Amino acid sequence: MRPAVDAKRPGGWLWPALLLFLAPGGARAADEIQVYNAEINRPGQFSLQLHGNYVPRGRTAAAFPGGMVPDRAFNGTPEFALGITECWEIGAYLPYAVTRGGDFETGGGKLRTLVASPHAHDRRFFYGVNFELSDQPRLFEANHWGSEIRPIIGWRRPPIEFIVNPIVDVVLSGPRRTIDFAPAARLAGILSPAWTVGLEHYADFGPIDRFEPRGRQLQEIFAVADYTGRTLDVDFGAGRGLTSGSDDWTVKFILGWGF
Repeated sequence: MRPAVDAKRPGGWLWPALLLFLAPGGARAADEIQVYNAEINRPGQFSLQLHGNYVPRGRTAAAFPGGMVPDRAFNGTPEFALGITECWEIGAYLPYAVTRGGDFETGGGKLRTLVASPHAHDRRFFYGVNFELSDQPRLFEANHWGSEIRPIIGWRRPPIEFIVNPIVDVVLSGPRRTIDFAPAARLAGILSPAWTVGLEHYADFGPIDRFEPRGRQLQEIFAVADYTGRTLDVDFGAGRGLTSGSDDWTVKFILGWGF
């Protein structure tokens, strides 16, 4: 089962420091905060992951008219995945949210397909790409239809692991079909086969043809801890916003089971 390195919002000081050069914008509800690590299910293996994140203190205005206010809102999604071959996995999400007013809202659906280097967990250099198609109501997305292209580039030599997801979001509906750059990165220390701790950086720079001013960009850094067990994987993190366009504090978790 693909362990979680959650992401959808990286950028800021970590990118220049690590000689990275990509970025996108963020006008969405973050139901999944994860850095993908190219690990996929075995052929015929089914898995379930429960993603969740809560903003105890964040932005008090929606990113777009009719959108969700991040402050004191909870976003989550169950993710279902099935391994097809040694290098191909398919999956689906059913996002939802509990608003700051306590209302439960459904968030449409997402389909994805992931192609990656076989047995990525055992490789020093690993790679892949995930394609995602989403259909979500306006509370969650400014535009109804959207897609995501998420390359995965990673290097692992215990006790160090470094992964980059230079994500590109493509708007497929609405008056303006933008292409945003929203990269994510992870630098972690491998303590044992079961435990990993590290930092994850999420950003949203906006449309690639006109990045948002730095103060309006989303830039968040998370301290994370991951546990891989025989039947259950647990990932937990707490994040701090680095710009006025970010939420002050966010906590996130992923629970994963393989069948």
